[in-house]
Parts: sequence; structure tokens; C-alpha cells
Amino acid sequence: MALVLGAPAAPVAAQSPAETAAALIAPADQAVDRGLAYLARSQNDDGAYGGGYGRNVAVVGLSGMAYLASGSTPERGQYAVNLDRCLNYLLSASQPSGFITIGGATSQGPMYGHGFATLFLAEAYGMSPRDDLRDKLTAAINLIVSTQNDEGGWRYQPRPDDADLSVTICQIMALRAARNAGIHVPADTVEKCTNYVRKCQNPDGGFRYMLNQRGSVFPRSAAGVVALYSAGVYEGPEIERGLAYLDQHLPGLRQPGRRPGVIGRRAGHFYYGHYYGVQAMWQAGGERWARWYPAIRDDLLAAQQPDGRWDDSNIGPVYSTAMASIILQIPNDLLPIFQR
Repeated sequence: MALVLGAPAAPVAAQSPAETAAALIAPADQAVDRGLAYLARSQNDDGAYGGGYGRNVAVVGLSGMAYLASGSTPERGQYAVNLDRCLNYLLSASQPSGFITIGGATSQGPMYGHGFATLFLAEAYGMSPRDDLRDKLTAAINLIVSTQNDEGGWRYQPRPDDADLSVTICQIMALRAARNAGIHVPADTVEKCTNYVRKCQNPDGGFRYMLNQRGSVFPRSAAGVVALYSAGVYEGPEIERGLAYLDQHLPGLRQPGRRPGVIGRRAGHFYYGHYYGVQAMWQAGGERWARWYPAIRDDLLAAQQPDGRWDDSNIGPVYSTAMASIILQIPNDLLPIFQR
């Protein structure tokens, strides 16, 4: 065929959102598979894991979220058995009050565990035929509503005594997921939480730990932005200031002097921070997302161990592997809580 000089090039079809997401996550596909396989073989028959935090309901809930993000459900898929174990464990840990907790499990605060466990139950709701899931999810949500303090937040114990931003983000995400699933969440609970989170923002765009404290750090500032998104605040000066603050903490090689998988993990709460950081940028979209996801993806790929795990010196490899697997799978957009 003769080449016609000067002929216009054929137009390149624009990628669909699904194609764009697939292209972004493709370099991480094998890493995700290895991470999920590590979680699956580390799980006990009762749904818990070994190690100090292995029986913590937050860790079990996060591992369940990682399985769900891959497309499995408690009824079908490669990790159906593992998901069913997670459900059994968390539903058996549901107390008559609605509080989800396991006595004697290592914990950094029971309401952290309750929030992450409730978030998983809300995401699993509708995917499982269990008759007791809705009732126990509703009770868990009611406990969150009833333990909100006067400032609008939550703290370590299921009592309305005081509040901090780190525990509060766990509760508002659980509330948002439950509302997405059709469970009633009072509007004034969300409004009070929104006001609390706004008051926690510092002039530099980052967020403080408690109202009577000062100082911004990346992990809780990422959580603060996601708390606003979860409460339904999608735009405004507080969002822009928060995102601008996060822009200063781009992971991996995108920061001068950073080596992926090394320096980033020396900072405290690395996986916690990037779990929220990637959600904030996913919601922001556009250039921020296009810049952020490849950076954290490549950082995590460099840090994965040969057996598929990611390491965390504080809470353990099941927690960090679940977190890393969720972070890498955000573009899949399979869970309502992560959808724009």
C-alpha cells in the first residue's frame, strides 16, 4: 500500500474510564495477586490471623476490603471462602450493643476496630445472603451515632466523651458506606461531623489531631480530606487547601532525595496515610490523580517482599498487606465507598 504523504492521521479513540483504570493498575496486577494470596494463606479457619494484631477486628475488616476490591464476594470468586470467614468472624464479634470487638485482641483503640469492621460489613451488605448481616450492621451504625461527642467526633472508646480526627475518619467512612447501602444515617450526625473536621483544619491546609492541639502531618491530613469527602463535601476552600497540603507529600521518586520502598516507610503511619491519600486523590481526579497513583503504585511495588507481603513494624504484615492491596486496587472502583 502506498504511503500518502500529508494524509491526516487516523484519530485515536479516547480511552474509557475503565480502560484508563486498567492501564494504571496493570503494572500492579501481579503484586496485588501476590498480596492477596499472602493474606489468604495467612488466614485462620475462624477468619482471624496470627500475630499480635491478627485477631483485631480492624485487621480482619481491612483484609476483607482487600478481597472485595479484587471482585470476589462472600458467594463467588477466588476469595469467596476468605470473605465468608471475615464475615463470620466480625458478625460473631458483634455485641448486643452493636459494638464490634474481640476481647483480648491487641488494639490501638476499640473504636478504630469498630469503624473499619463496620465499613467492611457495609461494603459486604447486599453481596451476602446472611439474614443477620443487616441487623448487625444497623446496630453497629446506631452505636456510632449514639457515641458521637458534642464536638462532632469520636475517640477510642464507645463513649461520647472526647474526639480526635483519626478515630473520627473511621466512623464517617463507615457511616457513608452504610448510607450508600441503604442504612439510615441521621443527617445531623453527618453535619456535626463535618463541622468538627472543618474545625480541625489548620491554616496550612493540613489537619490537627484534636481541637486543642496544633500541627499538621501527612497521615491525618489525608484522613481529614477523605473525612470531608465522606461527609459529602466535594468542593470548597477546605478541600482545595487540604489537597494543596497533600501535594507536598507526593510519594516515591517524585520527591527529591526519596527512594521508593525505603524512606517513605520510615515515616510513621505510612500505610494508614497513603490509604487515605490515594482516596483523596482518587476523589480529586484530574492531574492530581494522574500524578499520585503511579507514584504510590511504584513505591509499593518496590517495597513488596518475595512472599507477597508488605511489612509494617508496628501493626504487622497482614495489616500493611491489606492496606497496600486496597491502595493498589482503588482504580478498580468496585467498592461504593471508593467511587467518585
